[in-house]
Amino acid sequence: MKPGKYWCVHFGLIAVVLTTMFWSGFALAQDVLNIYSHRHYGVDAEVNALFTERTGIEVRVVNADADQLIERLKSEGENSPADVLVTVDAGRLQIAKNEGLLQPLNSEVLMAATPEGLRDSEGYWYPFTARARVIMVADDRVEEGAITRYEQLGDDQWRGRVAIRSSSSAYNQALVASIVAANGVEATQEWADGVVSNMARPPQGGDRDQIRAVATGLADVCVANAYYLGIMLNSPEEADRALAEKVRVVFPNQQDRGAHFNVSAIGVTRHAKNFDAARLYMEFLVSPEIQQKIAESTHEYPISLDFSATPTLERWGEFKVDTESFPGIGEHLDDASAVFDQSGWQ
Repeated sequence: MKPGKYWCVHFGLIAVVLTTMFWSGFALAQDVLNIYSHRHYGVDAEVNALFTERTGIEVRVVNADADQLIERLKSEGENSPADVLVTVDAGRLQIAKNEGLLQPLNSEVLMAATPEGLRDSEGYWYPFTARARVIMVADDRVEEGAITRYEQLGDDQWRGRVAIRSSSSAYNQALVASIVAANGVEATQEWADGVVSNMARPPQGGDRDQIRAVATGLADVCVANAYYLGIMLNSPEEADRALAEKVRVVFPNQQDRGAHFNVSAIGVTRHAKNFDAARLYMEFLVSPEIQQKIAESTHEYPISLDFSATPTLERWGEFKVDTESFPGIGEHLDDASAVFDQSGWQ
């Protein structure tokens, strides 16, 4: 299925609107935009510098873990300098919304650019990149079709063959919350017990460490965000590229709900001092120019889910995205935490 069959993103309209805003004297030269962000990519600094160049609005960033930033917003209250909150998973922004730390934003540009199934229904936050959390397998040891669903990671045939990050990973928390949303707590608990039994080693390291574990033969199957493999495939280090070529991507659950997706997303804080600058910045992030720039740097999917945005994304092809369980991620994070604890998932 072509990306346009999922959502029709009116990039032409967006480009016209943004151009009008940026070059019609709208720039607020004395303004400062304060960003609390969990993202940690070099391209973000480039994007911020370009935003300042186009608008005259200075960008100041505080980087920390999303949970730390949420606690900071709560403690600062109306004295918070933050204008926007950026996280790398929707669940944290949903928590921020539920805690009363965000305010809604009505933007035709953001509505046109972001899929309805991957944004807050009331406009409290909008995504600007999409991240597929997929299964990866050893290309020479796992046959095509041997594993096609997340649920199979708990099956006995994978005993001692699975590499996966710890339960403290926000990516895993969101994945398990989505499985709870899809299958219920009891079935998810049984699944998690099986995954723990199937682990090739205790959870350790980040997503690239799980990919390396499969490539070097320590495990046969892992769970990781696809863009980490993209980073390795395009690494300046020959060793990373060679390892990445040994791993095959499996987009799970294509016959039912689809592959689990999470998003980098952004919301206006409740006590934002520069609401207009925040809106302008958020609309800037979803412009075609910036979407392409981020995709080429991080290998995340553009929020339009343009599977052909880069050669790496095009190489992996098209797939079905799970928008069924996505809305339930935020409300099932506590259930996911309980599942982790009960299963002994470190």
